[in-house]
Amino acid sequence: MFNYLYRKTSLLLFISFGITAFAFSLYYLFPGDLLTNMTGITNITEENYQFLADKYKINESIITQYLAFLERLYQGDWGVSINTGDSIYQLIFNLLPATIELALYALIYSFIVAIPFGVLSASESHPWLDKGILSLSLIGFSMPIFWLALIITFIFSISLGWFPTSGRLSLVYDIPPETGFILIDILISDVPYKAEAFSDALEHLAIPTFVLAAYPTTVLIRSTRQSMKSVMQKSYIKAARAKGLSTWQVLKRHGLRNGLLPVIQTLGIHFGTLITLAMVTEVIFAWPGLGALLVDAIHQRDFTTIQGGLLVISALVFLATILFDVLYMIFDPLARIRGHGKI
Repeated sequence: MFNYLYRKTSLLLFISFGITAFAFSLYYLFPGDLLTNMTGITNITEENYQFLADKYKINESIITQYLAFLERLYQGDWGVSINTGDSIYQLIFNLLPATIELALYALIYSFIVAIPFGVLSASESHPWLDKGILSLSLIGFSMPIFWLALIITFIFSISLGWFPTSGRLSLVYDIPPETGFILIDILISDVPYKAEAFSDALEHLAIPTFVLAAYPTTVLIRSTRQSMKSVMQKSYIKAARAKGLSTWQVLKRHGLRNGLLPVIQTLGIHFGTLITLAMVTEVIFAWPGLGALLVDAIHQRDFTTIQGGLLVISALVFLATILFDVLYMIFDPLARIRGHGKI
């Protein structure tokens, strides 16, 4: 395990260098004045130009500029938005919890729904059930997320009026932002309408979570089905059945424990796709997260915001991938043995 963590830490340093070097190169790739691209300040006076030039070391070598860029990243000095003048660091980390919340709930929903359906689909005694589940998963996998969002919104929000169409919380509720996660903020708040606000927040979460979870759910169903079919053909499964264990006992004691291990890796692999799809979902449902911010920044050519969002999303995806890999190593003893045997 130590060797595995050492290799992952080394990989983290290498990837961090690649991400930050690419983000730094955007200063020169973006059109316009170099100092404006670095600071986000469009109207720089002559008095401030020399001060900012010395601070950002634009007259120094590329290596010196890159090291100064890393120092500013560490200090939280990410510049300001070209369009609004707000601090990029504060802007991004104020909206990031909303994106993480939506992606996390979608991931949990996918896991809860996909595992039972994947196990049922792997059952050899009900082939018709396997075909039905695979057909539904194929439809969900093929349908564009924006089209699914429009259909679900039209049916359940506009026609039936069961759920709201956009936002995280109705305007009638005023919840102080403590953590940025709306459900947690409601629970820790001291307001008389806590139960009503919590129910309203769940209603706002329902459709965006379902839409965002559609793709990973279909992927996990197919992954679980394939893994369980492979595991149920193993010799130890046949031995367990020969001992007289029931189908449920075999599935609970031997099948699920081994069949779900590849699913953990699949979750980590598709987390990056989930974050990408979250950007589209946030725009459709006016969800105030990092994805909506980046889409607006792209439309408005807010280069400093694009750069900051690129850094945060890249770091988030990579750290999540490492986390799922470590979880896989913890639950799979053979993976730990293979990890020790590699250099």
